[in-house]
Amino acid sequence: MINLEIREKEIFRTLKKLIDRKFVIIGGYAVNVYTLPRFSVDCDLAVKKEEVKEILRILEQEEYKKEKARNNLPYHGEFIRYEKEIKNNFKVSFDILIEKVIDRQTSAYFDVDWILNNSEFKILKGKTFKEEINARIPTAEVLVIMKLLSCRINDIRDIFMIIPNVKDYNYIRKVISEKTNFNNQFKKLIDTISSKNFKDNLQGVFGFIPEYLFDRNKKLISKLNI
Repeated sequence: MINLEIREKEIFRTLKKLIDRKFVIIGGYAVNVYTLPRFSVDCDLAVKKEEVKEILRILEQEEYKKEKARNNLPYHGEFIRYEKEIKNNFKVSFDILIEKVIDRQTSAYFDVDWILNNSEFKILKGKTFKEEINARIPTAEVLVIMKLLSCRINDIRDIFMIIPNVKDYNYIRKVISEKTNFNNQFKKLIDTISSKNFKDNLQGVFGFIPEYLFDRNKKLISKLNI
């Protein structure tokens, strides 16, 4: 827990240094705005090319170093990983995704302009300590779209927790259908949340979830296919 708090404090401290730059937080830290916070190993930023130089300058000023990006991200394309060792063999990292976010499963992509246009400034709160920052975050619809394309187990957990914030189900169906087979992705989603161990798996990440909230979110998920 101590190491997780150290990592989160460093992420927040660095985000405050970057806050005047134009970027969108995606990934786990974006999910935390909409639901019970979960731990994220790194912070993912989607940025326009013209912002990259200044963002990297600030990261280097804060003693981050360019590293080889890992290949198990749910997306790929032009991106740069910067890491900082804050304790012996304990690192904090930022992944900078440039111009496009490309889904590794389907090769469908999202322009950063689209993500920026479908984002808002929201309050991001810490999980391990009392801290908050006002940052640009994608709408709940955009996060669900990006995660429904990947449909990994952690993406499905996130969708399940984000879904109460979704207002425009039609928009999600429309965008997904333009990029891949919506029915296939929806079936993966339903099969997973209906599996025997899904609730235990979910609570292992987000903590205790009352039965009535679990049932409510499951019903809301079904509205994606109406």
